[in-house]
Amino acid sequence: MRDPNDTRDIAPRVGSPLWIYLTAVTVAGLAVLGTGLSVLASAGFGKLAHGPLFWAVALLALVGELRPIFAPAKSDRDSGVASITFCFAALLYWGFPVAVLLRSVTTLIAAAMDRQPAFRAGFSVARSALSLGAAAVVLAVAGIQPRPLAPWVPGNRQLLLVALAAAAFFVVNFVLTGVWVALHARAPVGHTFRKALPYQAFVTLVLLAAAPMVVVVMARSVLLLLLFLLPLTAIYASAAVSVQREHQALHDELTGLPNRTMLLRKTADALIDASRLGRRAGFLLLDLDRFKEVNDTLGHAVGDELLRVVAHRLTHSVRPGDVVARLGGDEFAVLLPMVREVSSAREVAARLRAALAEPVRLEGMVFEIEASIGIAIYPDDATLVEVLLQRSDVAMYLAKDRRTGVERYVSDSDRNSPARLALLGDLRRGIDRGELELHYQPKVLLADGATCGVEALVRWRHPQRGLLLPGEFMPVAEQSYLMRDITAWVVDAALRQAARWRRDGLAVPVSLNLSARDLQDTGLTDTLERGLAEHSLPPDAVILEISERTLASEPARVIATAEALAAVGIPLSLDDFGTGYSSLVRLRRLPVSEIKIDASFVGRLLGSPDDQLIVRSLAQLMSGLGIRSVAEGVESPEAAAVLRDMGCDAAQGWHFCGPLAADPATGWLAGNRAVSAPPRPRESAASQ
Repeated sequence: MRDPNDTRDIAPRVGSPLWIYLTAVTVAGLAVLGTGLSVLASAGFGKLAHGPLFWAVALLALVGELRPIFAPAKSDRDSGVASITFCFAALLYWGFPVAVLLRSVTTLIAAAMDRQPAFRAGFSVARSALSLGAAAVVLAVAGIQPRPLAPWVPGNRQLLLVALAAAAFFVVNFVLTGVWVALHARAPVGHTFRKALPYQAFVTLVLLAAAPMVVVVMARSVLLLLLFLLPLTAIYASAAVSVQREHQALHDELTGLPNRTMLLRKTADALIDASRLGRRAGFLLLDLDRFKEVNDTLGHAVGDELLRVVAHRLTHSVRPGDVVARLGGDEFAVLLPMVREVSSAREVAARLRAALAEPVRLEGMVFEIEASIGIAIYPDDATLVEVLLQRSDVAMYLAKDRRTGVERYVSDSDRNSPARLALLGDLRRGIDRGELELHYQPKVLLADGATCGVEALVRWRHPQRGLLLPGEFMPVAEQSYLMRDITAWVVDAALRQAARWRRDGLAVPVSLNLSARDLQDTGLTDTLERGLAEHSLPPDAVILEISERTLASEPARVIATAEALAAVGIPLSLDDFGTGYSSLVRLRRLPVSEIKIDASFVGRLLGSPDDQLIVRSLAQLMSGLGIRSVAEGVESPEAAAVLRDMGCDAAQGWHFCGPLAADPATGWLAGNRAVSAPPRPRESAASQ
């Protein structure tokens, strides 16, 4: 599997240090290759080629080259190729000319099948020629010069010589590859060597150590040699399964990009390297503007294809060594492991926006994509991974608010104090440790006292501070990358509890509160659909509450989300009604089945004629529109009686019951005649 962030197929700029290095190595290696091939005929290769043994070795070498042995957590440049074993065995048995021919041909065939550019294929051939040449020199110094007509089988006393030849092969191959990787990634050569040496030494020397055994078998029987296909097949199968599992766990299924887990891992490694080397690292958080409109208008299939185009453009617009990841929905991130100046990060961000701005043609239509990008720099803005992500998130939302496209984190624009950032770190760990829990507050029909639903309210059982209410941690979460994780957890926990209650005969809808950040998540509808299907629940098993203030501030985004949810059949409730100054025309356009009269009106109900008039008018208006009215914050029987007389349908508050944990809530529902209260049909109301 090719890494989407691998940009090594892009030809280096002519005259650059990488171009000079590749050119020098390629010229030297091809000269060595030419020397070896020039003596093939005189060494007796023609007679060797007429026998089956050479072709059997060639077949095994080709199979080993075409099927690299990948290991979990390693890229393709770290993979081992079994062709090394058979080509090194050919070097020991027939000499350098035959070995370099085998290695060069198999390398070129593999490069052609993988569609590698000429410069990369040429470098690979040259590197192999120089590595085999170094091993041949070690043998020649000891007086060992095998030929096709005079093969050499090492004995016990020559094993040390074989080991020295293998070491020469490894050192040359490792150094040539390591310098290329370092120049390509613009990383220090010494650091690159130290990082790659343990794994590369293990893999390469294990493959080379098997070569003497292959030589012994070559001297015995061609058929016995072919038996090496069996252990090779087993190794490939085992490695492939391991790599596939790891790839699925660490990559986004839609785009193939690294996911959040892998990005956090790579960011942590990059910060460690930056700290050790005394350099900066950058983190870019990118959010597509108005992508939800595309998704909701043209469907998820077009939206998914557009995301693939975005992923492709991003990966081809970053620098070598940078990492592009998809965090979910229309949110992407770019890790810059090395940033010389802050201006370098801005240049990358500008290049990304320019690449995305090119029109996209899909399904006969042309799309224009814009993005907002937030930049945070290590160690200037943050020294911890979680804080770096959070501050790039702050900068991204600043770019959205100012409509500038790109903003760097500025502490003056961040409302998060060190204590709030510490709380954010605790919250991240709390989510992973299962410290969140849901409490449920019943909604009661005023006509007969039956329970017609419950509102799910998240709580955080902090290990030191005890049970925290949403007001103590949700404002921090809503300004961070954690909001999507919390929403996903709440949806899953609420639907799981709703399914459990329905199995017990307590079929009441569960209300979930949506934040403004949730409404920007293009994957919200999919998350709810998957959850309902997983728990075998109908769409009306859940009600989504949207604050009227959010509707007033972002009407277009809220309406788009509401329409997408309504298409699934999920009812909506307008929370804190009466405080957001939403127009009746806008309310009528929304697929709302319930409004919740704000507690500020209900609290003053008994002593304020004005508030009585407002509540009575709202209840009657909603009745005419076919929308259920629910009063919040009812704390006395007198207030409940007045609301009932005014025509309000339902209420919730401490007079009836406060928020309860799952088990006590189950008891409440069982003892208070839980019923499903469907919304009034809007068609009949409209016809009155």
